[in-house]
Amino acid sequence: MASYTTQVGVIHKKFQNAIKRSRTKTALNKAYSVHKKDHERLLKNHLREETAMINKAKKKLE
Repeated sequence: MASYTTQVGVIHKKFQNAIKRSRTKTALNKAYSVHKKDHERLLKNHLREETAMINKAKKKLE
């Protein structure tokens, strides 16, 4: 799996390309909406992975 930073870079590149292609306000709003959902999904997965890592480390210390 790619690193969090790499995935954020990919999301931002897609967003920038969508903005450049947009010709209407609706298209801009849709591009932002998709971008926001991508960020939320990525962050949720990232935090889930970090929580699992912390829980694993806690079990080792017990």
